[in-house]
Amino acid sequence: MPEQTKTQGPLHAGRIEDYALIGDCETAALVSRSGSIDWLCWPTFSSGACFAALLGTADHGFWKIAPASAGCKITRQYAPRTMVVETTFETSEGKVCVTDFMPPRGKNSDVVRIVRGLSGRVAMHMDLAIRFDYGRTIPWVTRIEGGLRAIAGPDMVVLRTTAPLEGEGMSTVSDFTIGEGESLSFALTYGSSMGREKDENGEARVALPAAIDPEAALQETRDFWTQWTQQNTYVGPYEEAVYRSVLTLKAMTYRPSGGIVAAVTTSLPEQIGGVRNWDYRYCWLRDTSFTLLVLLQAGYSEEAAAWRRWLLRAIAGAPEQIQSIYGISGERQLVEWDADWLPGYENSRPVNMGNGAANQFQLDVYGEVAAALSKIPEAEPDIKVSASALQANLIDHLCHIWTEPDEGIWETRDGKQHFTHSKVMAWVALDRAIKHYEQYDGGGDVERWRINRDLIHAEVCEKGFDKELNSFVQAYGSKELDASCLRILLVGFLPPDDPRILGTIDAIQKYLVNDGFVLRYNTATSPDGLPPGEGVFLACSFWLVTNLWLIGRRDEASALFERLLKLRNDVGLMSEEYDPIACRMLGNFPQALTHIALVHAAFTMSGAWRPEGWQGD
Repeated sequence: MPEQTKTQGPLHAGRIEDYALIGDCETAALVSRSGSIDWLCWPTFSSGACFAALLGTADHGFWKIAPASAGCKITRQYAPRTMVVETTFETSEGKVCVTDFMPPRGKNSDVVRIVRGLSGRVAMHMDLAIRFDYGRTIPWVTRIEGGLRAIAGPDMVVLRTTAPLEGEGMSTVSDFTIGEGESLSFALTYGSSMGREKDENGEARVALPAAIDPEAALQETRDFWTQWTQQNTYVGPYEEAVYRSVLTLKAMTYRPSGGIVAAVTTSLPEQIGGVRNWDYRYCWLRDTSFTLLVLLQAGYSEEAAAWRRWLLRAIAGAPEQIQSIYGISGERQLVEWDADWLPGYENSRPVNMGNGAANQFQLDVYGEVAAALSKIPEAEPDIKVSASALQANLIDHLCHIWTEPDEGIWETRDGKQHFTHSKVMAWVALDRAIKHYEQYDGGGDVERWRINRDLIHAEVCEKGFDKELNSFVQAYGSKELDASCLRILLVGFLPPDDPRILGTIDAIQKYLVNDGFVLRYNTATSPDGLPPGEGVFLACSFWLVTNLWLIGRRDEASALFERLLKLRNDVGLMSEEYDPIACRMLGNFPQALTHIALVHAAFTMSGAWRPEGWQGD
């Protein structure tokens, strides 16, 4: 099993917006418009990728099924209310549809691709290059009845199909023709290479994962997603966008633990050729808390209960050891390292695995966690005491540490500051805990919490607001603006008619907007430990929509929301950032925080959500 070194061949990936997501709520794959699966970590979101061409060349692993001839017309869609991708190729010979999906996981995990002839007879070509360990390891491939088996170390992938298979270099190819009304299936299944079974002669052999019926699996997958979406409570003019976003968030949920990943990718750059390339295949307490609040708003209480159990396991018993980021099962060790054999997406390096921000102090996560816990229905009897104790311990600890500087929501790598947003979220933690314990528990040192809550509020208003700018600023004593201050209204820290809120919105629109979309902050003038330059931040742009709506500038809010929706790709997905000059997506994809902010804005505009303590209509 030879290992790959950095390859100098042509880069393989298309634009970020060229991809669609399929998943089984334990991992996910990205399928390009051209019919190529270029990213798949197996068996979980944070496992090594067996298809990593997204970050390199074809030699780093991909699986493509498409017409053999070039120049075809391509359209695609998700089957309604599902995560099943249907890509239609129209050539001079005829028309075919490739249906891609991952069935709900049973004992094994599968990627299924069904090719159907719609008209004429179309010559098709399949190219499969399996490369384990992020494209570094070429597997040992052997033929089996009805397909092939690829093994490297503990990993095994089995391809089953009736199509003819041939070896070509270090890949497997197939050439076949599909006529109208015909279909041909390919099922790729992951399993352990260490299982053993006996053959018909009683000899030991590697146990293969069970085969599946592709058509039955397709129906099961459609049923799973359509039944899940029936719980959605959103009613309004943006139903399609909301449903697609909520489905995407569900697909990014790790079902065994309840953890939710920030994105399914790593190291898609925030600037082409730049160094802001991070691994988002983990669970941020902040993003996960936002997700749970959105799912609760949309009617999904089961996911919220699962997250609370995940939180109890992840945080364990010591609030002073809380991290901002955990692995999908609550792991704490997320060591950051560079996969230096990969050239990176459009030569953007480093290609980071793991995330060093897990070791940062981010004060704001206390507020996000407390806000989410306060909204989740009362805990199940077996964890009720633990959940209540967890929240009380977190708030007691917060009373000791809220005066300290931190690295903030944007995880700066240039030292700690007293970030305004972080202090506001510390206030949120105390405010929500006070209300929760007054309503339900009657315990906790509520009087002490009130004192600290009021101290924080007064300090933020004094030190976090700049009178000359007439705006809240990034950090105490700073002249830099920061889009995280758009959260101040959304968490109920101040009412929508407060002049400081109105001034902050105006200042951000004046100084942090590029082509109508919002930057996080000015990376050229606000040092964060990295070279300057990145795209507009899409979640912040949706936060601006929500702010504008709440202060009564509703035509302006609607216009910006419509513009943002046009930035989605053809199947409704969005990344972390956007380059308004090059008109392309940037950053990891799909990005949970962006879709969360979209759904939140839509619920606000429908009248179904208002900030805590809201007094308006």
